[in-house]
Amino acid sequence: MNRLRVEAVSKVTGTARYSADRNPPDVAHAALAAATIGRGRVLSIDTAAASEVPGVLLVLTHADVASPGFIMGGGYSFQGLQPLVDDRIAYRGQPIALVVAETPHAAAEAALLVTARYAEEPVEVTLDAPDRVRQQEAIPLPVTADVVVGDAEAAYAASPVRVEGVYTHPAQNSTAMELLGSTVEWVDDRLVVHEGTQNAGAVRGGLAHQLGMDRDQVQVISPLTGGGFGQKNALQPHIAPLAVAARQLGRPVRLTLTRQQTFHQGSFRPASRHRIRLGAEPSGRFTAAIHEAEHQTSRHDLFPAAYADMTARLYGFPAFHGPHWLVRTDTQTPGYMRAPYESPAAFAFEVAIDELAERLNLDPVELRLANDTATDPVTGRPFSSRHVAECLRRGAERFGWSRRNPVPGAAVAEDGSRIGHGVAIGAYPAHTTPAVAHLRAGADGRVLVGVDAHEMGQGIRSAIAYLVADDLGIDVDRVTVVIGDTRVAPQHLTAGSWGTASALPAVQHGLQELRKVLGTAGVGPVDVAGAVAASGRETVEASAVHLGRGQPPEALERARAGVVALSGPEYPAFTAFSFIAHFVEVRVAPNVPRISVPRVVSVADCGRVASPVTAASQVRGGVVWGLGAALRERLEVDERYGGFITSTFEDYPISVNADIGEIEVDFVDEPDPMLNDVGVKGLGEVALVGVVPAVVNAIHNATGRRFRHVPVTVADLL
Repeated sequence: MNRLRVEAVSKVTGTARYSADRNPPDVAHAALAAATIGRGRVLSIDTAAASEVPGVLLVLTHADVASPGFIMGGGYSFQGLQPLVDDRIAYRGQPIALVVAETPHAAAEAALLVTARYAEEPVEVTLDAPDRVRQQEAIPLPVTADVVVGDAEAAYAASPVRVEGVYTHPAQNSTAMELLGSTVEWVDDRLVVHEGTQNAGAVRGGLAHQLGMDRDQVQVISPLTGGGFGQKNALQPHIAPLAVAARQLGRPVRLTLTRQQTFHQGSFRPASRHRIRLGAEPSGRFTAAIHEAEHQTSRHDLFPAAYADMTARLYGFPAFHGPHWLVRTDTQTPGYMRAPYESPAAFAFEVAIDELAERLNLDPVELRLANDTATDPVTGRPFSSRHVAECLRRGAERFGWSRRNPVPGAAVAEDGSRIGHGVAIGAYPAHTTPAVAHLRAGADGRVLVGVDAHEMGQGIRSAIAYLVADDLGIDVDRVTVVIGDTRVAPQHLTAGSWGTASALPAVQHGLQELRKVLGTAGVGPVDVAGAVAASGRETVEASAVHLGRGQPPEALERARAGVVALSGPEYPAFTAFSFIAHFVEVRVAPNVPRISVPRVVSVADCGRVASPVTAASQVRGGVVWGLGAALRERLEVDERYGGFITSTFEDYPISVNADIGEIEVDFVDEPDPMLNDVGVKGLGEVALVGVVPAVVNAIHNATGRRFRHVPVTVADLL
């Protein structure tokens, strides 16, 4: 049954309120002045001209806001460097001053008038930078060690059929519609932050840590986030300076970064390079796989890599090795952009799989089916559920894969366009995290639910509301869901596709507790108003806590502190992943070889589909993102001065409506009861994984040309 999003009307009518819409009385406006060098030291800052702009109230530099506790890191932020605390410049675009004024125009004008003298140092911003470290040696932790199954080098050397290639994936930006920004205000001794975030708990805990406050003195409110995709998953470096400014002025302060500043100050997907080696028998049975990966990190942090953690689980490899290297560059620290490792890894690995299929003269779908596995090759444990074969078979049927011409360049449309068909699969870990749910039923028959979750457009509020409505047998408009608000729950990070799989079980347990308090049956419709009235109270409340399988109680304390607390994908008795298969048709125009994608079929294995409309929307969004990654998106760096050249939508093209054809979505829809009681697995991340290689493989089928980089552009085909 198709159901509307519960916030659909408010969003399309413009009544939904985001953080930048918060307009408290007497609010002041802030803007940032940024460094114009890529690395070095500030010798002096001149703020005189900025201070003389009419309406300017305050100009803060590193000489004004430094304090012993004013640091980043600690598991709260995306990078360990806090700007505006010393004279160090780590990357171009780093803030050097915060200007506060009566109007946003005055603040922006004044910020442009802040100048500085620098002592510059050499800049390194590419994957060829010399400072390169082996991850398992630089970060000696079990989770950062190489993935090792058997002796992959020996097995590869002995393989009758071998494929080897180096694949490059560029840096990319999340380009969320909602810019980074915050509105902060002090209410007595409490700090209240309105912030579009995926992690209100980290904002709360991080600010308390930075400012030397108790967590109970900080409230973070984020009912809606206008797209996050990983860029809003932590404490942003501009928030603490805003709090300092608001305290000094005694009034609320609001800051919205410009698009260019969001590119230079938010996290981003790091550039990566992958060397893939695959070995197989002539029959197509895989014998070995080696996935060597290197990616960029910042000079001040080591952002870990985990590309092989997913590719090791795609097929039943008897031998696998996945070493990682980190390349230090002069940028802000990269971050977890949607399908952070999995999408670039799938691009490299699934293109290599396609090359192997061509070498073996086997159908790419049949080769993948022949190497499916029910057991995790890394741990030897069974998968909690795995329906890759069903995704491939159903997708092939719906797409019409049997009609594909396997000869590259042989299929030509009536207008002379060359037609290509490509396939790829993807996987993403099925994490779960602690979640706390509070439910309150009123004498008016309404139910209020407060739970750990953030609404970023993925539809989690709808999934929660419909779960409650279906369980109690009430109309969904009688359910109010409060999320992203530290006043009702800790608000653990929502990312990694664990939001629904973590929040829904907590709410389900909360419903069971509510039924007990109301004295009703354990299942079936409930007369909420009547049951509350019979209790003799105006409201009846119940709470529940959900932990992931095998997760210790200490994980809940980590969540309450605002620190990430993950469970899985290796649970006590199984390994859990979501899976997907993508089938893509491309057309390459005959004269100017423009690439278009008229048709995509995607079939996902995400456990029980809790909200079909929003689930299908998630997959379509992932496909659209993948088309942009395959054909358009690339962050270009300035090797001379640092920073990103492509930092506006004029220079960083993303997919628009005219680029998108038909996207058909289907689901296996088999619950995964081993993972949680509701049977749901994640979907938002896996939706993107595999789209890029499916497009690249289709381009090869259309043109006969094999590309080992993205994006693939008109220039590549000329």
